[in-house]
Amino acid sequence: MFTPQDSDFRKLIEAMPLCIILHDARTKEILWANPAALAVLGFTLEELVPLKAPDMTSSAPKYRRSVGLRWLEGAARTGQRAIEWCYRSKQGVEILSEAVATLVRLAERDVLMVQFRDISREEQVKRDLRRFESRLRTFMQDLAEGVAVLDADGAIRFISDSGLRLIGCSEGNLLGHSFTELCDDKSRQRLLANLGCKPPSRASYSVPYRIRHGDGSWHWHHATCRYIELEDDLRGHLLLFRDVTEQVTAEEARRASEQKLEYLARHNAMGEMAVAIAHELSQPLAATRNFIEGALLRLDRNAPANEQVAFGLNSAVRQIEHASLIIKSVRGYVVKLEQAEQVVDLNEVLAETQYFISLKGQPCRVRIEVTPASMPLLVSCEPVLIGQVILNLAFNAIEELMDLPLAQRRLRIYTALSRDSAILCVEDRGRGIEAGHQEKLFDGFFSSKVSGNGIGLALCKNIISRHRGEIWAQNVSPHGAMFCFTLPRVAAKGTVAP
Repeated sequence: MFTPQDSDFRKLIEAMPLCIILHDARTKEILWANPAALAVLGFTLEELVPLKAPDMTSSAPKYRRSVGLRWLEGAARTGQRAIEWCYRSKQGVEILSEAVATLVRLAERDVLMVQFRDISREEQVKRDLRRFESRLRTFMQDLAEGVAVLDADGAIRFISDSGLRLIGCSEGNLLGHSFTELCDDKSRQRLLANLGCKPPSRASYSVPYRIRHGDGSWHWHHATCRYIELEDDLRGHLLLFRDVTEQVTAEEARRASEQKLEYLARHNAMGEMAVAIAHELSQPLAATRNFIEGALLRLDRNAPANEQVAFGLNSAVRQIEHASLIIKSVRGYVVKLEQAEQVVDLNEVLAETQYFISLKGQPCRVRIEVTPASMPLLVSCEPVLIGQVILNLAFNAIEELMDLPLAQRRLRIYTALSRDSAILCVEDRGRGIEAGHQEKLFDGFFSSKVSGNGIGLALCKNIISRHRGEIWAQNVSPHGAMFCFTLPRVAAKGTVAP
């Protein structure tokens, strides 16, 4: 068994890179120092031994001699005591150190072995890190984007103050909880599909998602993500996210506007085609009528006409006249007119649409009752547009009734005077308006029909609003719905009626 000699212990201590100074445990005077300590302090052993604390310590108040003595006395009493101490070298350089004083009982006397190391570089690094962290926190506090780190299951490992502010939650409520559970179903599946990739992709990728904020409102976020592994074991998917709800809403409004324009363009094209078809059909119908009438004249002139043949030909002529009347009505209604308001009787506008409403209702066997007011209801409007509103409301009601029992297929349209306004109502005996839909009926693209897009009612509201009127819907008792609109009434000369 190897047993080192006293000289060996001294050689070991002298060879140590750690700085060591020996103090007398009772008087606290310096007894000895190893070469590493002498090199750092810049003194020889002969110069160091007689020195006192003020001679080799920073002049700062917290490094006063009395503080150093209390530290050494505490080590002599308890066996060991640590302190941050600032030595001063022979050249005047201050050396911030971590010093540990340990009581060692030697054969000759008790000593305090002080081991110290220069931590000035470490402290500078710590100060730099604290300064950097403070600046980073300040910058991130004012960011419009949030930062979060999620694991493969979507649990939140880290989230920045700006991220908490964006979501409207406190840190204690989110750390460790699932980020994806705050999202809707589609967004949750999309996020988990990216987070669960194995091996995780270290390339950046973008992902949109819809998330519920702390106040319960739903928002759209857009995130840039990538997988990270930090030295402090923080690993996962780094999300840099921002709220894009306003942009998404604006884009949806733009698409809705484009769809509305496309819808109007299609209807305009339909009107143009209707005029063209009506024009093209009028000529062959007129020629067919002439041929039939000519055939009847020849039958009468050459021989007594066969009664059955004559009846058939006369019936064909009546049907042709009926078809010509329909084509004339279509041409008169869809032909382009200069859009200008004029004073008209709302009863007359209703009368002009009555024929088309009856055509729509006959195949569905809907009983239609039209009851105009007993007095003229003069309004300033574009008759074609107001007529379109009446048709839209009536056609919607007929489509609602067509699948119901015959007894319920009843539609009533009437006009009346309501204070200083003219009112028109379309009342059906259908299933009524579902709860929660009444406020949305006139919103763009809302529809309760399987194949509907809701443009009709939205345009109706737009037209009536342009004419300074109001439009609404309500359920009626015992069942059914009523759609009504009002227009300001005017006097005969165009002034507003009293």
